[in-house]
Amino acid sequence: MAVAAHIRPAPGIPIIGALLVGLISGAVAARIGLPLPWMLGPMIGNTLAALARIPLSAPGNLRIIVIPIIGVMLGAGFSPDMAAQIASWGMTFALLIPFMVCAATVSFVIYRRIGGYDPVTAFFSAMPGGLNEMLILGDEAGGDGRRIALAHAGRILIVITCVALFFGLFLGVRGQNTDDAYVQFGDLTFIDGVILILCGIAGVWMGKVLRLPAATMLGPMILSAAVHLVPLVSVPPPTLLVIVAQIVIGTVIGCRFQGTTLAEIWGDLRLGFMASIAMIAVAVIFAGVIAALTQTDMAQAFLAFSPGGLTEMSLLAFAMGQDVAYVAVTHVVRIALVIFSTPFVFRLTRRYFSAAEAPKDRP
Repeated sequence: MAVAAHIRPAPGIPIIGALLVGLISGAVAARIGLPLPWMLGPMIGNTLAALARIPLSAPGNLRIIVIPIIGVMLGAGFSPDMAAQIASWGMTFALLIPFMVCAATVSFVIYRRIGGYDPVTAFFSAMPGGLNEMLILGDEAGGDGRRIALAHAGRILIVITCVALFFGLFLGVRGQNTDDAYVQFGDLTFIDGVILILCGIAGVWMGKVLRLPAATMLGPMILSAAVHLVPLVSVPPPTLLVIVAQIVIGTVIGCRFQGTTLAEIWGDLRLGFMASIAMIAVAVIFAGVIAALTQTDMAQAFLAFSPGGLTEMSLLAFAMGQDVAYVAVTHVVRIALVIFSTPFVFRLTRRYFSAAEAPKDRP
């Protein structure tokens, strides 16, 4: 046993193991009929493996490759008649700022008052923005980077799980995993394939040059949307590639909990669960307002306001047969607003943070 404890797996084995867990978990999830099985399954399977202290590693390098595939696929959800629809989304965009204020406030109160987080950590943990962006800004402001990262990773995990299970188990929505929706490699012409590949490669470059949020996904999505709006192409990427991309993304999310145990992070996860449920409740309220004031379907508006990641919620919209363009564009606007407004809001409230009492010990 002592010798075994010192044996380290060969380089690459932990990554292969994580992907294998993801593949098996995805197959099981698909078999039992979970919505978005090829992302939700790997995410849950690798989270459980991480909490069980199984030494797995996230396939970070693969994520860089597959994220543009997802972007190209989401861009295929745009159609030539989309311009007329965008004009009807004005009410959704107008309610985004009130939604973010309400969602961030209730989340901040939970982290600050119930969890006893210091004000800076609570502030950046509560923002409904991207994990990487909030972690960078929070670290620079003097917050606890580990807790901020865990708060956002936990929020994405909890929101995706709750929303997906709600759609599948309570609304009876099983997605569009039908034979008719399956795109074979042979369904694309050579020109289609070249154009979509160029959308992925050039889109990543464009996203980074323009410093877009979630650049490696948003850039390819924009170019793919453009070629589908014209339309130069009328088909999405092959379904097999999309499934592989989802397995990688779900595996990466689950592996974020590597190096921790349930006992070590129980308090943080408990707070994350409360904050996520509170933000979901706020999203339901605003989705109800949108549905009442416009012709937007309640389920679709809920996905647009759900505080999950752009990639994950857009994928969920695709799997549930909802309007991907509406959901994706709303999340893009939300993330942009959060990223650009958070430093400004933080500066306005810095005086409060400086005068606040020292962090309290959590129970």
